[in-house]
Amino acid sequence: MTTKISFLSFILMTFCLVSKSGAADPVIINTDKSYQQYTDFFEKVYKTFETNYYLAPDRKIYDHFLKKFNSNIYAQLKSEGKSDDYVRWRSAWYLVDALRSKDDKFTQFYPPKPAVKFKHEALGQKIDLGIEGKKNAIGFLVTRMEPRSDAYDKGLREDDIILQINSQRVQGMTEEAIESKLTPLINSKVKLSYLSNETKAQKVIVAVSKEYFKQTVFMHPVPVEGVFCLEVPKFDRMTGEDMFHFLRLVEARNPKGLVLDLRGNPGGPPLAAREISAFFLKGGEEFAYFQKRNSPRADLDIPVIDPQYQFRGPIVILVGADTGSAAELFAGIMQFKGRAVVLGVNTAGQILLKSMFPMDDGSMVALVTSRGYYPDGTVFSFDGITPDKIISDAPKDGLINLAAAYISMKTR
Repeated sequence: MTTKISFLSFILMTFCLVSKSGAADPVIINTDKSYQQYTDFFEKVYKTFETNYYLAPDRKIYDHFLKKFNSNIYAQLKSEGKSDDYVRWRSAWYLVDALRSKDDKFTQFYPPKPAVKFKHEALGQKIDLGIEGKKNAIGFLVTRMEPRSDAYDKGLREDDIILQINSQRVQGMTEEAIESKLTPLINSKVKLSYLSNETKAQKVIVAVSKEYFKQTVFMHPVPVEGVFCLEVPKFDRMTGEDMFHFLRLVEARNPKGLVLDLRGNPGGPPLAAREISAFFLKGGEEFAYFQKRNSPRADLDIPVIDPQYQFRGPIVILVGADTGSAAELFAGIMQFKGRAVVLGVNTAGQILLKSMFPMDDGSMVALVTSRGYYPDGTVFSFDGITPDKIISDAPKDGLINLAAAYISMKTR
């Protein structure tokens, strides 16, 4: 009986025999056209690393990956029935993981759909109607509105009650179905009939699902008179505008001090950290700088603003292990300049410049392109910002209240 085997299997069997004999591992060459597309793609990924990564990549690591792809990865993924796209993207993920430094937690390869999601999250963008709420006996009670959404621009507000969506009564819909209709595809037009809480009149708008920047600053109640807490769960291009708005509200109430809660904030663009620093630090001074491999340093200064918009009271900043990127940059510089006391645990250690590099097929490589430095030239540690007082076991509100109590004692 004759056993039939594929040409690829024969090549792999030969490779195994050669390896066992003690000979040097060969680089197997597959002449299949689609196979060549894989290696061309990997070369583009490597060149992206070579040109842009903050450390020079090791070509030996790349060559080793190609051997492993030829001898193992390709055959295994194809034997599992994976598509050409999957084989290319999964293998590129292995390549990127091998090339990045051990300390680098950010650099990553993303297939097309995750790449789009990552891009919007990185930029702080959202695509929907900006409406959150819950179903009640009358309709869908709006509990939160994104202030930059189209529905907000057209008049919908918190505590309004949506009665109909595209002429369909909300009462006959499940909450899941309602939420689905309120998060349509981009550029979708949705007709909303609602009862205004302010005027008690029924109104109709046509809202468009579009890209917008989410609100990034929120007021958190504090049980200590005169102390206010602003939660900042994310930094994006509009964080400065949000901070300005809430600081005006705080200043109008004769504050004793301010708590800035950055726990859970993964960061965002460093320019957002620079921008909000103007509300707390002296304008014109150096904020921080970044430096790419073989490139001049890129300096960030503190913007100069009208002094009337600066907050001069005591500040406590709360950080956690998931406080990263621009959020820990801001906390670190405020601590470095003696402007704030930092409480919590060490931050993520990701004060780096990060860039997105799209591939021709819609996938993307997200790379660390440079390290961040304090004004005195000290590099930000991969271990993160170390708080002035490490507190690891306090609940969310408990740490806020502790910070508020500290400020109250300091201002007596």
